[in-house]
Amino acid sequence: MPGNMLSKGEVFVIETDAASREQLSIALQQSAYDVICFADGASLLSEAKARMPACVLLEMPPDRSALEVLKRLREENCMAPVLVTSANGSIAMAVDAIKNGATDFIEKPFRTHDIVGRIDAAIDEVAQPGASRQRWLPGCEPLTGREGDVLEHLAAGLTNKEIARRMHLSARTVEGYRASILKKAGAKNVTDLLRRIFGQGSPAQV
Repeated sequence: MPGNMLSKGEVFVIETDAASREQLSIALQQSAYDVICFADGASLLSEAKARMPACVLLEMPPDRSALEVLKRLREENCMAPVLVTSANGSIAMAVDAIKNGATDFIEKPFRTHDIVGRIDAAIDEVAQPGASRQRWLPGCEPLTGREGDVLEHLAAGLTNKEIARRMHLSARTVEGYRASILKKAGAKNVTDLLRRIFGQGSPAQV
């Protein structure tokens, strides 16, 4: 990190590819973050108990062991946003990551500056007073703040890609949130979901 810049906080990183790890470290340090890289989830969890990171960038291996790291971070009240990356991403994996506390799910290969931008956006959202708000669909499990935001955009007719651009998320992450919303609402698809919403009142009340 340049010596004349104040640190914006620590970013914990698990990334097995050495070249990607180095590029991420350089880009994050240039953006005034301190970067701490870990070889595995156990060492990251141990360090997270002693110090609170501003953000966690967590690679999802084929065995999905990163899901357990996600669960443990939330169980231990680590409120830092967690961005999950994967070279073998799928909608099902994105949904699982989000259910277990991930803020964003990003498929590889990715552009380093995009990751820095997503980290900035995730940290900014956590810092906003309304970031932890919840919203309700009548008779359904409450939606998280991000699910509510995605729902409002869906109700406005935006596509997944348009929502992703507006919310500074990956399209795969938006797909994951959409799937979670549909499951909570018991809706078959987005059309069915919106029919229920408009039948019950304005989306602004969601």
